[in-house]
Amino acid sequence: MLDIAELTHTYGRGEEAHQAIARIDLSLAEGELVCIVGPSGCGKSTLLRSIAGLIKPTGGRIRVGGVPVTRTPDNLAVVFQDYSRSLFPWMSVADNVALPLRRKGMDAKARRRAAAEALEQVGLASAASKYPWELSGGMQQRAAIARALAYRPSLMLMDEPFGSVDAQTREDLEDLVLRVREMYGMTILLITHDIDESVYVGDRVVVLSKAPARVVGDLRVDLPAPRDQITTREHPDFVHLRAEVGRLVRGRAAEPAVQG
Repeated sequence: MLDIAELTHTYGRGEEAHQAIARIDLSLAEGELVCIVGPSGCGKSTLLRSIAGLIKPTGGRIRVGGVPVTRTPDNLAVVFQDYSRSLFPWMSVADNVALPLRRKGMDAKARRRAAAEALEQVGLASAASKYPWELSGGMQQRAAIARALAYRPSLMLMDEPFGSVDAQTREDLEDLVLRVREMYGMTILLITHDIDESVYVGDRVVVLSKAPARVVGDLRVDLPAPRDQITTREHPDFVHLRAEVGRLVRGRAAEPAVQG
């Protein structure tokens, strides 16, 4: 579903140049949920924006579904961290969710039906007629996820989507993402700074070095299913993987760790 080869990116030129990505090679199979972690400022968001076609990388190649990325792919959706800027405050929640569906050429009735189904899946059916500013932060992020779901993308990118909500809401949203992936079978790339979160939701955890970013770890997560916020986090394999990812993020592992 996603193939990245020899990706590099540098902001600016000359003495003002800043290399954000040194070289990244990464592939995601269809239906995988892969988490990207790394030190603050290591280039995680630059990577995501390159995949989404929002910026043009300095070098390398990105393919989504086998097609080179030269602009935002039609079969891709993005969920950003700042939900307050993702939703239009003058539009109802249902209208916000339905808005991108115009790009698919769907008529008004079909857009309303798809929006209603997506809101039902994220537990916001009763909030369809409300406005974003009438919802809590967690509910606004659910609405943003519903908008991505309604579009039925082949690949969903999530840029630290739970970084602005409280701990309990964060756990609820993590479980929501797991249910959504199971329900729709979509491929998800989730950027996060939370090590525990990456191990809890991911099929794999890819660790980036400090800038300029390189892949220093690609760890497969084999935890019992279904995952649960209590029992999964107490599992010995979860504890071991969390520690290993933490060492890699802090640069304490001697060599890159690659499994499976």
